[in-house]
Amino acid sequence: MEAPNPGQKSDIQNPTQIFILSGQSNMAGRGGVTKHHHWDGVVPHECQPHPSILRFSSKLHWEPAREPLHADIDTKKACGVGPGMSFANAVVARAEGERVGLVPCAVGGTAIKEWARGEELYESMVARSKESVNKSGGGIKALLWYQGESDASTDHDAEAYQQNMEAFISNVREDLELPSLPIIQVTVALASGDKYKEKVREAQLGINLQNVVCVDAKGLHLKEDHLHLTTEAQVKLGHMLAEAYLKHFAGSD
Repeated sequence: MEAPNPGQKSDIQNPTQIFILSGQSNMAGRGGVTKHHHWDGVVPHECQPHPSILRFSSKLHWEPAREPLHADIDTKKACGVGPGMSFANAVVARAEGERVGLVPCAVGGTAIKEWARGEELYESMVARSKESVNKSGGGIKALLWYQGESDASTDHDAEAYQQNMEAFISNVREDLELPSLPIIQVTVALASGDKYKEKVREAQLGINLQNVVCVDAKGLHLKEDHLHLTTEAQVKLGHMLAEAYLKHFAGSD
C-alpha cells in the first residue's frame, strides 16, 4: 500500500467563494510589526484560523489560512496582520455553508504603475487568480484593493492616479473574463504632512464605475510610522470590507 504523503492536502475542502487581496503594504499587513521589523505574533480573536477559510499559497495550492497571510508573497518585508482574515471570518459567519478562499497578491511599497498590464506584479496576480479557480472550482467574488500611498509622493503621480486605477480595473476584469467583477477599494488613510494623499483620495473616491465601491480608511489608527495601520485598525478594516461586500455584492450572482 502506498505510504501517505505528509504534504497532501486531500482533507482540505476547496473554497466556494474566492477573494483576491491586492495592493501594497497595508493590504499585505503590517499590524504588529515592530520598528525592528519583526512581527509580534499576536493574532486577534477576529483573525483566528477557521476551517472554512483557505489561502492560495505562493506554491499555488490551497491550504488553511492563518496570519500572516502574505508571508510568502510580500517576502522583502516583515508581514503581520492585515485585513484579510477578519474580512473572511466576518463573511463566513454570514454565509452559511460557504468556504472562503483568499488569494494574497499584495506587495509593499508598490505604485499603481507597477500594477499595469504587462508588469510582473499584475501578471502574477492574474495568473494566481486564474489558477486559484482552476484548483478549486469556486468563483472569484471580489477584488479587495488597498494601494495608493506610493502614488502620494509627487503631484504628477497623484494627478494620474484615477486614470491609472480605472485602466487597472478594466484590464483585470478583461483578463479574468469577469466584466462585472466587484472591486472594493480602500481609500488611503491620512496623517499629518501627507502632501498629496488627499489628491489620491479624491481620485479614489472619484471613480464612478459599475461594481466599484470605496471603504474609507480615514480615521483608522496608524502606527508611529504614520503610514501603516495598527493591528486593531486592520481588524476594523476587515470588518468594513466585509460589510461592504455583504451589502453591495453578496448574493448578486
